[in-house]
Amino acid sequence: MKRYLIAGLGNIGLEYIGTRHNAGFMTVDVVAERAGAVWKSCRYGDMAIAKIKNCELLLLKPSTFMNLSGVAIRYWMNHEKLPLENLLVVVDDIALPFGSMRLKQRGSDGGHNGLKNIASELGNQNYARLRIGVGDEFAQGRQIDYVLGLFTPDERKRLPEILDKAADCIAAYCLSGPAFAMNHFN
Repeated sequence: MKRYLIAGLGNIGLEYIGTRHNAGFMTVDVVAERAGAVWKSCRYGDMAIAKIKNCELLLLKPSTFMNLSGVAIRYWMNHEKLPLENLLVVVDDIALPFGSMRLKQRGSDGGHNGLKNIASELGNQNYARLRIGVGDEFAQGRQIDYVLGLFTPDERKRLPEILDKAADCIAAYCLSGPAFAMNHFN
């Protein structure tokens, strides 16, 4: 059975539920719900194990807060003895229009502090990431307030469809490989 670590990035705490910065948490919640997986509190975060056909997905929501996500990811990669190609990080992205997504096998952090910390902890940027577009409807200098803010009512209506598509992309990535998933979901 092929095993993957699927890390959805976000911030813990009631004040962050439903914020744009928690798009990664929301996505892995959908994957877990579909598989009937149960979240358990573990070292450096909450984890659920989802089985999809011949794949086991270790779903992780780091409790280290966004800017230290790499600590949790490095720990679980080492603990589970997973190769870097079996890591997929799910993250919000203000450079993408709301509702769009981009799957890449590697790349820069694009200014995202969570991705920056992961690269620092892993020693490289050669890991897959699924970026969920949250848009960029903020005034200059208001980026932090925007990503830590709640989705608008209109965005919340569209969110279930977007998160379902992201969960489909994760399943395709694990079952059919990155090239297939990129061709069908980017």
